[in-house]
Amino acid sequence: MTPTRVSIAAAGVAVLALLVIGLVQLHGSSSAPARPLRLSLAQMRAELAGSPGPLAALHSLAGLHGQPVVVNKWASWCVPCHSELGAFQRVSLALGQRVAFIGIDSGESRRGDGVSYLRSYPLSYPSYEDQSGQTGRAITDSSFTPVTVFYDRRGGQYIHQGPYPSEAKLEQDVKRYALGA
Repeated sequence: MTPTRVSIAAAGVAVLALLVIGLVQLHGSSSAPARPLRLSLAQMRAELAGSPGPLAALHSLAGLHGQPVVVNKWASWCVPCHSELGAFQRVSLALGQRVAFIGIDSGESRRGDGVSYLRSYPLSYPSYEDQSGQTGRAITDSSFTPVTVFYDRRGGQYIHQGPYPSEAKLEQDVKRYALGA
């Protein structure tokens, strides 16, 4: 080996040694315990407990306790969801002062597809992204889309599988299952 190659090899070994020493020191110097990569719902609620009113409303839907709620699970790729969108737009405007409407954009293949879709077809109520589909399945007890869940003031639940064929039918079900009329 030539002196130049020996020097390059020695420099490489020195740089590698410095990197290893630095990484070992960095790992050993952490005074805080490692935080889990995923948090449970209980851990998140505990961390956010005591938030001011407007922020607490964003962190939890508990503020809707005792209120009628309609949850519609949909997706931008779902053709039947497109067919019922107009009914949800109009009924949420007609009854939105008496019933909380919430959307769940569930099972999108790419993050943000639902947000892009709602730019063209806006809703008067919030719709939350659920790319994995786990939240939508838990709430609607179904992996299919669309699904609408009605909650009355006492927490009673009615699940409607499939799209709504008309504004009149959706309004009838909101009044019957959410408002108890």
